[in-house]
Amino acid sequence: MDLVRVAVAGSLVLLQYACATSAPLSAPPGSNATAAQHNSNGIVHYEMEHWSIAKDHFASAIEADPSLAEAHFNLGLALDKLNLQSEATTHFKKAAELAPANNAIVQSSAYRSRTAPPSPSSYGPSSYGGMGGY
Repeated sequence: MDLVRVAVAGSLVLLQYACATSAPLSAPPGSNATAAQHNSNGIVHYEMEHWSIAKDHFASAIEADPSLAEAHFNLGLALDKLNLQSEATTHFKKAAELAPANNAIVQSSAYRSRTAPPSPSSYGPSSYGGMGGY
């Protein structure tokens, strides 16, 4: 049981480190003006480490333009900072779905850390918790 706790704690640390290396993205030229303004305000607050305020601005950007992939990505970053990993993952995946050719999103450590399949070695020397092979 302690080994499981150590593995989970280690995974969370790696996940937080991965998101720390991703920066919020600006809305592209020609974006909905209201969405772009909320996205821009969210970036300002994100950079000041006002995670909750940033989250609200990114959510407002998405409300103004649900197809703004950068706002979904940025909301994922803010949610991650608020330790809301499941919700963050949802928005990282939505961002990649909306903009699959945007390398800033699909090649980001934040996105890749949530979408990469676990390696076989992450299951330990004997799969299924050491309960024997099947």
